[in-house]
Amino acid sequence: MTISTEDLLNSILKSLDRIDYVKPEDIPNIDLYMDQVTTLMDSKLKNSTRNPDGDKILTKTMINNYAKNNLLPPPVKKKYSKEHVLILIFIYYYKGVMSINDIQTILQPITERYFKGQSDLTLEDIYNEVFSLEREEVEVLKKDLVEKFTKAGQTFKETEEEERKFLQLFSFVCMLSFDVYVKKLLIEKLLDAYSAELAPKGKKGQPKNARETAENGPSGNNA
Repeated sequence: MTISTEDLLNSILKSLDRIDYVKPEDIPNIDLYMDQVTTLMDSKLKNSTRNPDGDKILTKTMINNYAKNNLLPPPVKKKYSKEHVLILIFIYYYKGVMSINDIQTILQPITERYFKGQSDLTLEDIYNEVFSLEREEVEVLKKDLVEKFTKAGQTFKETEEEERKFLQLFSFVCMLSFDVYVKKLLIEKLLDAYSAELAPKGKKGQPKNARETAENGPSGNNA
């Protein structure tokens, strides 16, 4: 493919190799104040952002709004436990592809059943089990990326070189975007079906304006 060279693909694949999750043992076993939580999240996840020097992983406003909208159990005496941090990590990964309502739908059963040792299975157990799949998934993603990259390189072969480079890049981005769109749609369908099962029991999701409140706060500031 001639977007620039195959160096582009190699760079993408190397970036996937650098993806890692926050290990539970890297989270202190003591309760933390909010400033300590935001500092911890920045130190562990900042390198995974698009602009590590400028992007904020979490802000105080975000954390407060997540608690107000029942995505995050409230702190105890203004302190957050290790379990709070684990929930915040889930929220961090979810919020790029899911609405606040959908995040609440998937996390509320988790916090109700497993937060603060309410079951033999702990929140840390669940976190470890889910993230243990990461390494295998990265390899699947790398293979899929190579296939999409190769397919995009077969497009627009009859065009001039400069035009072809951009159109092949466009093709690659379109395939990636379609993949994201389909998976996002699947997530929404799964959560809608789950919510529909709960609806007769009176466990409906938040009102429609909950997403805006959680993201922007009562004053409309971005979270």
